[in-house]
Amino acid sequence: MKLQQLLSYTRRAVDDYHMIQEGDRIAVGVSGGKDSLTLLYALHGLRRFYPASFELEAITVDLGFPDFCLDPVKSLCREMEIPYTVVDTDIYQVVFEVRKEANPCALCAKMRKGALNQAIKERGCNKVAYAHHKDDVVETMLLSLIFEGRFHSFAPVTYLDRMDLTVIRPLMYVDEADVVGFRNKYSLPVCKSPCPADGHTKREYAKNLLRQLNQENPGAKERMFRSVLHSLYEPCRDPEYIRTLSRP
Repeated sequence: MKLQQLLSYTRRAVDDYHMIQEGDRIAVGVSGGKDSLTLLYALHGLRRFYPASFELEAITVDLGFPDFCLDPVKSLCREMEIPYTVVDTDIYQVVFEVRKEANPCALCAKMRKGALNQAIKERGCNKVAYAHHKDDVVETMLLSLIFEGRFHSFAPVTYLDRMDLTVIRPLMYVDEADVVGFRNKYSLPVCKSPCPADGHTKREYAKNLLRQLNQENPGAKERMFRSVLHSLYEPCRDPEYIRTLSRP
């Protein structure tokens, strides 16, 4: 996928769901993985021509894994002239060494989001962009159906009233395969996750299930995504709905 195509998908999502307004200060949660680095490229490119001016900040929550190097990400942010903050934590030690969690993902995610949101507020940002793509939307729906018994996925725009912070997901129209292609074409400085639970989660189960369903029934992923759009996301396209998510 070329940068122009990435920007087209991103612009469409931002416009469809009114994700960005004039004067926004948007934090990008950067894990060092392909998704978050692609999002950083997308918003950096969009900022050059989008009619509403906005600022960007990149923030990484360092979980404290040994030998996890973020120098390539720091270099990329310097090249893009995007302020970059690394939040040092001991989440790895707490989750894996102290608590020795059998299912570490929930606690890790809660602590990581807490540290990220605190850093976002300290940096004066009013929005945070997550790098969830089209596959994530469908996988989340499958997880909800299988394990919760409801038809649900995360929203394109979510207002966190306790934090007075708005979450946006500008990559929601981008296929994961296109993210992989973008990473390869532009040699993104991906920092591989050292997490011992990586590849052994319910999310990975949903990813493999979706791949199998789409192989056996070509177009299944796209049809499921359209179902989420029409059933869950349609109200989110209404500007009046977006105003209800805004700060008072």
